[in-house]
Amino acid sequence: MSTVRSAKEHVARTREQGGRVPAAWLAVLAGPLSFGIAGPALVLADVARDLGLTPAAVTWIVTAFGWAVAVGTPLMASLQSRRGSRTALAACAALVLLGGILTLVAPVLPVLVTGGALQGLGAAGLTTIAMSLARSARTMGLVTASLATVGSVAPLVGDVVTGLLGWRAALVLPVLSLLAVPSVLRRRPVTVLSAPRFDLPGAALLTALVTALVFVPHAWQVATPATVAAGLACARWLQHRPDGFVPAAVVRSPVFLLAAGTAFLLAVVNFGTMYALPPLLAERAGWTGQQVGLAITWPLLFGGIASYVVIAVTARTPFEFLVVLFPLLAGAGIVLASLTAAPFALLGAQALTSVAAASGQGALAARAGTAVPEDSRAAAMGQFNLAYLLGAALGPAIAALLLA
Repeated sequence: MSTVRSAKEHVARTREQGGRVPAAWLAVLAGPLSFGIAGPALVLADVARDLGLTPAAVTWIVTAFGWAVAVGTPLMASLQSRRGSRTALAACAALVLLGGILTLVAPVLPVLVTGGALQGLGAAGLTTIAMSLARSARTMGLVTASLATVGSVAPLVGDVVTGLLGWRAALVLPVLSLLAVPSVLRRRPVTVLSAPRFDLPGAALLTALVTALVFVPHAWQVATPATVAAGLACARWLQHRPDGFVPAAVVRSPVFLLAAGTAFLLAVVNFGTMYALPPLLAERAGWTGQQVGLAITWPLLFGGIASYVVIAVTARTPFEFLVVLFPLLAGAGIVLASLTAAPFALLGAQALTSVAAASGQGALAARAGTAVPEDSRAAAMGQFNLAYLLGAALGPAIAALLLA
């Protein structure tokens, strides 16, 4: 028995042969995910008109993508940790490609929603793989800065692409991440493989928890008790299966929990502000939709670019300082937005929350990854990204409730 166990442990910790992937290709692999989150912002009206649907109905395209990204992040991280980066890359690329094809040919909304969900699943995996392969703070900073930078220009890019090629082309912009896949595969990226047995109950319970959380702002009477029940079930299953889909080494790390929790809050504030400010600017400044879209691009773009510098500068900064610094920046943005109606001040508030979220995501992700054992790194990146993306999904919904 001891021989069999030793053999299993050896297989579980086998390291793929390969080399490091250039940071630029990791940024290309991850960045296009933001097209799926922010790109449809100015496109949904065209979709509703062409399909003969209400604007509320077509928002399911964005909801499905966001849900798939949140759910797909830990699922694809598990695939990577069990089968390696190359297998995970191929599977995620196939999902993105299939989702893009369905989106281009979808005759009805349900097929369009399915295409968006498949793109979200694949894009989530590609982003998680990129972050897990980042072996320095600078590389991690470039990866997360690419997400923030693409997100800042995604609404305008989606609008331009719609004008040139139609709204379907705008909805398949996440397929641009496939440009990096061949180059990453050629490097045969390094991954430490974990135990091969897949924890199906753990994956199902976490999916149920994420799904319930996403629906809390929309139907809290039902979603709140469902969230509590799913959370308790996840905790019980973690005790039963500490090496399962959610490794105990990850969620029992205080540094990881604090990093992920802080990233969640930063994302809620940033994406909530991103969706709350456009109607305020239109109302208080009398700007048109295109003027608002162009104006808000600059603080978002500033946040994405500045985050790369901030992450590099804070590479050796104590972790305790970071979990205070970034929330203070985000809080300053909220205070500034609540104290004045001046357009310049509102855009400044967006810049503060954008810098805080983009910088916090990169800096805290690096700390979260090093706070767990090497063979749990892929899973840790999946759970960290899940926390951040949950904040990205809940922020706009919370903002909508506050403005209602």
